[in-house]
Amino acid sequence: MKEYRPILVGTVTKYVFIESSKFTPEELALKAYEISKGMMIKETCFGLQVTGMPEEVNELIGRIREFDPSHIFVKDRGFPPGDPRRCRANLGGARPGFHGHEYEIPLLPYVSHGLETPVERTSEPMKVQRKEKLDIWTLKRKMEEA
Repeated sequence: MKEYRPILVGTVTKYVFIESSKFTPEELALKAYEISKGMMIKETCFGLQVTGMPEEVNELIGRIREFDPSHIFVKDRGFPPGDPRRCRANLGGARPGFHGHEYEIPLLPYVSHGLETPVERTSEPMKVQRKEKLDIWTLKRKMEEA
């Protein structure tokens, strides 16, 4: 397999997922373009894909999340764009990470709800009742009786 050499050495790519009624991916992309410093920003069906130098990307992500912190989520991209180990041009079919996103995106409303719901705190820790473990001899006897 050929060695992969990224076009821009030292860059990172992060996915920005939106679970919000306040913004569409298009609106968030426009806001990101306004505050970015020449980073590559790509609008996607789920939000944005941001590529640039790590410090700049982290600063942009921080400013983007200020718009709606409970409904904007960020995930690192595992492999750089065009990497032959994961590129669908080489592998064929859906992008390998697509199935992970497909699973995670429906869960985001629950995470948003959890972030926005106040948690009732008590001074006493919750008591957990533990069941007695079944010893091997009792298990063997019950199996023979059945």
